[in-house]
Amino acid sequence: MATTPSEPGDGRPDPRQNAVMNERRHLINLAYRLLGSLAEAEDVVQETYARWYALPPRQRDDITSPGAWLNTVTSRLCLNVLSSARVRRETYVGEWVPEPLPEPTEWNAGPSDGITADPADRVTLDESVNMAFLVVLESMTPAERVSFILHDIFRYSFAEVAEILGRTPAACRQLASSARGRIRVAQAPATPVAWQADIIRNFKQAWEAKDINALIGLLDPGATAIADGGGAAGALLRPIEGAPQIVRFLVNLAGKLGRLTLLERTVNGRPGLIAQQDGVTVSVYAFDIAGDRIKHIWAVRNPAKLRPWTAGPTALGDPG
Repeated sequence: MATTPSEPGDGRPDPRQNAVMNERRHLINLAYRLLGSLAEAEDVVQETYARWYALPPRQRDDITSPGAWLNTVTSRLCLNVLSSARVRRETYVGEWVPEPLPEPTEWNAGPSDGITADPADRVTLDESVNMAFLVVLESMTPAERVSFILHDIFRYSFAEVAEILGRTPAACRQLASSARGRIRVAQAPATPVAWQADIIRNFKQAWEAKDINALIGLLDPGATAIADGGGAAGALLRPIEGAPQIVRFLVNLAGKLGRLTLLERTVNGRPGLIAQQDGVTVSVYAFDIAGDRIKHIWAVRNPAKLRPWTAGPTALGDPG
């Protein structure tokens, strides 16, 4: 990322420069929600800063609110990425699942192994980053997604959203309303996290034991399993629907998991599982639970999406 000196000529700290750099955490939070990909979010934020530093110094000095400028540019870049991503994902090999966010904790533990991360790299873990929510966002048009995220999650006014989208405030209000309708239709009432953890732990134990009856009892009869392998060998190309079909697949897969270890880990703010081979994460599993049954399973095996898990977890912080 392009940088400039953080101190003015007299050696004193430059508050304006610090304020600009301190926006990075917020921009990553924004871009991840808009794109569903941490890698793409980081690329967009890097491009935003490159554009900021490419401005002539006098033009930068004339910008009264650098934070607002950075947020506007990031949002517009995300809109462009979303528009092109829809085309790219139509040619994606197999199913596309949002990139899972790692957290260096087990479900009920504190930070592990003394791992820390630059606060600028954190993404908030709340309802707007759980996998089920991100999957619904993928069904929206780019304009719906941007309007909804900017207004409902980040509290932009519709006038500000309109400036970014190049539409009227009334049109942006309608887009956000349409997006809210999609969320209401798709989302089941939230199950308490402690309850979710018990269900996923039971699922893990039943899977390891190849207990067919227990697995079927934990799955909703109409459950769906989706795997994103990015074209990797052996990856599922289509969703598996129905509890018996999913269990059959899981039991067959368990026979191939000889050297794999299943671990309880937080995935996008909710209890999930990871599969490791020789200490390296090779699969991440996120779940959607309705009542006391698992309704959706999302498995990510695409090596590109697992880089944050293999290179070291990314700590997650507050919305900013």
